[in-house]
Amino acid sequence: MSKRDFYEVLGVDRNASAEDLKRAYRKLAMKYHPDRNPGDKEAEEKFKELNEAYEVLGSPEKKQRYDQFGHAGVNGNGGGGFEGFGGGFEDIFGDIFDMFGGGGFSSRRRSGPQKGADIKYETTVTFEEAAFGTEKTVEFHRNDNCDKCEGTGAKPGTAKKTCVHCQGKGEIRYAQRTPLGQIVNVKTCPHCDGNGQIIESPCPSCKGKGKVRKHKKIKVKIPAGVDTGMVIPIRGEGEPGVKGGPPGDFYVVIRVLPHKIFQRDGMDIICEIPITFVQATLGDEMEVPTLEGKVKYKIAEGTQSGTVFRLKGKGIVSPRGHGKGDQYVKVIVEVPKKLSEKQKDILKQFAAEGGEEVHEQRKSFFDKVKDVLSS
Repeated sequence: MSKRDFYEVLGVDRNASAEDLKRAYRKLAMKYHPDRNPGDKEAEEKFKELNEAYEVLGSPEKKQRYDQFGHAGVNGNGGGGFEGFGGGFEDIFGDIFDMFGGGGFSSRRRSGPQKGADIKYETTVTFEEAAFGTEKTVEFHRNDNCDKCEGTGAKPGTAKKTCVHCQGKGEIRYAQRTPLGQIVNVKTCPHCDGNGQIIESPCPSCKGKGKVRKHKKIKVKIPAGVDTGMVIPIRGEGEPGVKGGPPGDFYVVIRVLPHKIFQRDGMDIICEIPITFVQATLGDEMEVPTLEGKVKYKIAEGTQSGTVFRLKGKGIVSPRGHGKGDQYVKVIVEVPKKLSEKQKDILKQFAAEGGEEVHEQRKSFFDKVKDVLSS
């Protein structure tokens, strides 16, 4: 019986990319795998046909010959061994083996030492603490070695024994015949859970786990200039490693509380200050609040509402040592809301002298700002 077109077998067109071919093969191989279809000869034949098709189309050289000459161009090259996979055997079959309990490649990776899990902890700091830096004591819970058994999991006075089923390797190998030939699979030893050792007398304190939940305190130095969302890593303070692996890390996530006066824009600080109509008109020397205390600043005559001036170097220091920001101050001219008759007459005379008309206005935008600032 003549062979089907390999592109038809995989259900793709001739313009399919290497990734498309791989994806199509994985999907169909899982569908027709013999372990999923025990005793089904038709599924077994389709699985064999899939492997033959992908062995050719998965190899750039063989694919080129097949596209040019058809089956004749790859005669004798299909259906045997794993030549042409370019070292991709683990990538192609790893998920299939995992599905059916083999885990030939990924289990080996998991059976060795593993780094412990990381711990994420959020801490809150004030605006000033973020600007100048601080030190916080954080409290949390994590797994740690059991004091009773010193982390062995075995009852004091006893010891672990080497698992006789895997000879202490933590994994069991077994051969499986497939249409591709004999494949040696590796799976975690079910008798010792991959530890290679068996605890016959578990520690009563940790129930044989070797780990107990403990309350921990560590001091965290928070550098000047941090902002919300920044993360401070503390190496080795996470969960303990598995099978001799290194411990995980502890990550402190910063959240900065809002300030009543200041807002932050990168390394710069922004604030709004209300001034009177007289100050704006005649000019004045006023005190401006900064994170480092009050400073004096002279406002020029005729300053308009919304004018912004800069206080150089009064911002926030860069946590990476890239200098220091500035403080920007926006002046808001307050419009008087309650005037005596005498004050009104004076303003009308002032307007008449300047040739202007005076109109009564409702509550202005600046009044609203004043309400916000005074709340």
